[in-house]
Amino acid sequence: MARRIDVTGADGVRLAAWEFGDPPKTGPDPAESAARDAPGVLLLHGLMGRASHWASTARWLSERHRAVALDQRGHGRSDKPAEAAFTRDAYVADAEAALEQLGLGPSVLIGHAMGALTAWQLAAKRPDLVRGLIVCDMRASALGGASQREWAEWFKTWPVPFATLADVRKWFGEDDPWVERPNPARGEFYAEVMAESPDGWRPVFDPEQMLRSRETWVLDAHWEELAQVRCPTLVVRGLDGELGRAEAQEMVRVLPHGRYAEVADAGHLVHYDQPEAWRAAIEPFLDELSRP
Repeated sequence: MARRIDVTGADGVRLAAWEFGDPPKTGPDPAESAARDAPGVLLLHGLMGRASHWASTARWLSERHRAVALDQRGHGRSDKPAEAAFTRDAYVADAEAALEQLGLGPSVLIGHAMGALTAWQLAAKRPDLVRGLIVCDMRASALGGASQREWAEWFKTWPVPFATLADVRKWFGEDDPWVERPNPARGEFYAEVMAESPDGWRPVFDPEQMLRSRETWVLDAHWEELAQVRCPTLVVRGLDGELGRAEAQEMVRVLPHGRYAEVADAGHLVHYDQPEAWRAAIEPFLDELSRP
């Protein structure tokens, strides 16, 4: 089970955080983290994701850690105000606010894709709040304007509204032009970000807000901020993901305390494609961080 805890992000945006495992006995204050035998963990999903995508990871994490997954601004159950900023600074400030308001730091940050970029930018900005970092399938190099245009065109191909969730699973898992081979996990991933409306199933996010979020990082490289991360960091890639082996290994080299792991038979959605192999890849690193 997960319980919802609302936090206030940058510029007053209400963010939904989800704590897995037993609720704290004395409320979310800094002393709660010390009551466990391991550091707290904040899980940050990628673009278009939501906190529930971390459920399988958070369940086993909660056996030893205080595990909290955050619906980032514009995603999941968090606010999606049209006037809100969808900048890098805003996303980083939101994660910073969540750590402080939940009394979770110094924490381990686990981020997927855009969430991983937010995690390492926060680790560089506030080393006092971050004990360790796990970067899942996120590139440090610039993707360029062509990539942003491709995404804008891709959103236009979505046959929204979907009549049923089965149609969602089939389209994203089999029929989507971006799918090279059938991928049921991908279909399930997108089924989780749909909500029923009077005319069918639609995404819980605004595609325009997603594009605004994305354009703030795809045009720039992020090596400098990565090099500023001082805590132990594990870079994880799916063998068929978006982060290539050469770039991942260069990221590890740039990091002052970098490690590397890869997961076979996994694409970009590493933790979703291969949850057991994902656990095997990251658990030893977490165990090291938990030692006195």
